[in-house]
Amino acid sequence: MRPPVQVALLGGSFNPPHVGHLLAAHYVRATQGVDEVWFMPTFRHPFGKVTAPFEHRVRMCELMCQDATGWMKTSRVESEVGKDGRTVDTLEFLLARYPEHRFTLILGSDILKDLPSWKDFDRIQRMSRVVVLYRAGYPADEVVGPPLALVSSTDIRDRLMRGELPSDLVPSAVLSYAREHHLYGL
Repeated sequence: MRPPVQVALLGGSFNPPHVGHLLAAHYVRATQGVDEVWFMPTFRHPFGKVTAPFEHRVRMCELMCQDATGWMKTSRVESEVGKDGRTVDTLEFLLARYPEHRFTLILGSDILKDLPSWKDFDRIQRMSRVVVLYRAGYPADEVVGPPLALVSSTDIRDRLMRGELPSDLVPSAVLSYAREHHLYGL
């Protein structure tokens, strides 16, 4: 019998994806005993955040994964769940679809303040292992690892709207795609 596939889930708006997401994926794979890391762009943000269209954000994540050797993937699962973008619903869906997988949910320490408003977080913790990464600028007691890159999609979008090209923060394939599709003011 094969051991279960250990999958780390890194959800977010990925609006746009950036090197902070890449660093998190590499760190998690190197230290948390997972076989794969799946980027899961939100289909419908549960708190109403306005984003670029889902298909564009998925494609940018796919481009970001292309240099990995198959362990870094992009999942469209959020578009298949068909509910209101709640993590608990997505995990329930994934567990039913992939009973042979074991999931680890990766959160950034910047999210900890929002957990009281998450639907059924106690159930999420029963369905998956939860690992909280130390996002630079957001120290907390329950984090693992060193502070990861101080970078945010909000800052990147602001820079792009001002005509700045944050090539040190966004993979070149993602920037090229955003430019080709006139996203974020490019």
